[in-house]
Amino acid sequence: MWKKLSKPFWGVCALTGMFWLSACSEAVQVAPVELIPVPEQIRQGNDVFVLKNKMVVGYAGEELAPAATYLAGMLSRATGYTIQTAAGEGDICLSLQPQLPSGGYQLEATRKQVNIAGNGYSGVIAGIETLRQLFPAAIESKEVVEGVDWAIPSVSVTDAPHYEWRGLMLDVSRHFYTVDEVKELLDLMALYKMNKLHWHLTDDQGWRVEIKQYPLLTEKGAWRTFNAHDRSCMEMAAANDNPDYLIPEDRLRIVKGDTLYGGFYTQEDIKDVIAYAQVRSIDIIPEIDMPGHMLAAVSNYDGVSCFKETGWGSIFSSPVCPGKDSALEFCKNVYREIIGLFPYKYIHIGGDEVEKTNWKKCPDCQKRMRANGLKSEEELQSWFIHEMERFFNENGKEMIGWDEILEGGLSKTATVMWWRSWVGDAPEKTTSQGNSIIFTPNSCFYLDYQQDTKSLPNIYNFDPSSEVASAEAQSLIKGVQGNIWTEWIPSRERMQYMVVPRMQAIAELGWSRPERKDWGDFSQRLVAHFERLSRMDVNYRVPDLEGFYKTNAFISEGKVELSCMDPNVKVHYTTDGTMPTLDSPEYTGAITVTETTDFKFRTFRANGKPSDVFTTRYVKSDYAPAVQAAPSTPGLTAAWHDFRGNNCTDISKAPKKGVYPIEDVKIPKGVSGNIGLVVTGYFNAPKNDIYTFVLLSDDGSTLVIDKEMVVDNDGAHSPREIVGQKALAKGYHPMELRYFDCNGGLLSLKVLDSEGHEIPFTHLYAH
Repeated sequence: MWKKLSKPFWGVCALTGMFWLSACSEAVQVAPVELIPVPEQIRQGNDVFVLKNKMVVGYAGEELAPAATYLAGMLSRATGYTIQTAAGEGDICLSLQPQLPSGGYQLEATRKQVNIAGNGYSGVIAGIETLRQLFPAAIESKEVVEGVDWAIPSVSVTDAPHYEWRGLMLDVSRHFYTVDEVKELLDLMALYKMNKLHWHLTDDQGWRVEIKQYPLLTEKGAWRTFNAHDRSCMEMAAANDNPDYLIPEDRLRIVKGDTLYGGFYTQEDIKDVIAYAQVRSIDIIPEIDMPGHMLAAVSNYDGVSCFKETGWGSIFSSPVCPGKDSALEFCKNVYREIIGLFPYKYIHIGGDEVEKTNWKKCPDCQKRMRANGLKSEEELQSWFIHEMERFFNENGKEMIGWDEILEGGLSKTATVMWWRSWVGDAPEKTTSQGNSIIFTPNSCFYLDYQQDTKSLPNIYNFDPSSEVASAEAQSLIKGVQGNIWTEWIPSRERMQYMVVPRMQAIAELGWSRPERKDWGDFSQRLVAHFERLSRMDVNYRVPDLEGFYKTNAFISEGKVELSCMDPNVKVHYTTDGTMPTLDSPEYTGAITVTETTDFKFRTFRANGKPSDVFTTRYVKSDYAPAVQAAPSTPGLTAAWHDFRGNNCTDISKAPKKGVYPIEDVKIPKGVSGNIGLVVTGYFNAPKNDIYTFVLLSDDGSTLVIDKEMVVDNDGAHSPREIVGQKALAKGYHPMELRYFDCNGGLLSLKVLDSEGHEIPFTHLYAH
């Protein structure tokens, strides 16, 4: 009766689309099985279960009644059927089976009945989401859909999560999101078995949760005049022909002639969202970030900061004063109300990016340090964190903090959220002390970072277990989380565009066992989910076009050949600098170029929604001649400048701190802090060829060869890889690479020949 689904099956399903099975002597159209995350075990039979009007969702035990109601509502919306719920047996049965693994479930679908058994409530919800994905994508429609066979194949699924924590963090401080928008995100998370929403409720830019004891936090702290990020968003909306960057008008109000922007949640709003999440088995973790990132609080209440004047220090804002008892009491009073609202056991204190300049000058802070034998401001921060943690523990809560809470000492009960990719020893330091860790490294899990062709596979192939050595340490890995920081994400549409489909990759990384994962298989299943996402009105991002670089070189004739993971999109382009629209020429096959040409490409989904624009240049050239005199010394020279800025051209203006010989493009050992590098030397082309230069950096970098810009990766940005080509004659070519780092260094350069072979750096450079 049953057949186990192997990986080749998944591929076949993706290609064949709908297929037909027989049910009750009638031919019924059934969608292929394309589950995300991929389950532990699944077998498919030859029968089919057909959903019909007035069917019953039965549940064993009153605790499953909310899950039954949730499922019935899900099945009724698009079908138009009346789906009832009842204690006991039903056409679809929900039950508990405690012997299953934690969070696990079993789903059995036959012609007559569907049975879902879970280890607990969360397991039942996971089984419901699997059932949801087995139905045709039209099940996600918000209106009744006619002419659909509401059927699933007979299947047997046994499944359980790999990690307990599969989360997203939503920052609502930089830009505010309504209750309905948060609920929409929760629905997406539930569909893909994600179970933790980390709600970043406060920051310098806005206070978003009502605290009844301190009404000014929302009366004033929830509203602001437009800041640099807001203005930047509006500029990008105009420059990129993209309304998703616009500030939503319903977040604006006029006060005394000033336009203010913001919003906040009442405590009743918070309760409403929590109840909505609980039905979907999603826990919500509140974050009131402290002692830093508290400008919205310290600027509205006396006795919270070190000094009366508040604002920005050398890098970050004025923090809470840990030396003042009044400040400590303020923080605890805020969290008393937060603890009363949020039932989940964890509280996130933040603890990141604290400007400690004020603490060095504050007599109260220095007095606190002397009284407690603290030797540094880092230890003072640790003292504050421990003080708040004791308060949390006394009130039945456990603490999570960003990895900065490691500085100055870590308590035995805290959980660390590792975000700073450049602090590579943080996972080992955390687990060696017996503390749990959640992986959210900014290198690939910061969903506000711009995406490229490697964004999805970098997430999908990330291995948390490789970051710690022992089996005991690996047992302390709670899971993974994607973070949605919203400086440049002002709208629901832009948020979804940046999150989806990266969240699907995070979901499968967190849920599925490593041996069940396969990137090629996942990418095929992901394409099948785009219709489902469209039915949900999700503004997902079509994966990158491939087949070109930022700069492409050719000698006499070039070919523009594009591909996309989603074969159903349309691609339109321009060559005159204008923005592509649906009226622009459509890419239908290879384009031949015989002159230097600048292209703008844009993908369009079936609903006409466009992607961001892809720009590329095809450069006609000859092989650039090599220098006559060959340099004598192998390697490169790196000059380190004490640089703080946002443009590579300015690096040379900063004071020079040292000169280092390096054999390859990298940050020299011992160089840290404010980094501005000017790397000079010669590139040795082994033959006449078109060379591809892959420059990865965080932050900005540029590569100039033969006085011509080959790769422009300049500006402050997250880890980003830019690729350019240049035709070079055999021999040595003068080169200059510039790089600067604002917060966490990353620099590498790969060189490939025209056949795609990477050239080892050995003897590749000279000076």
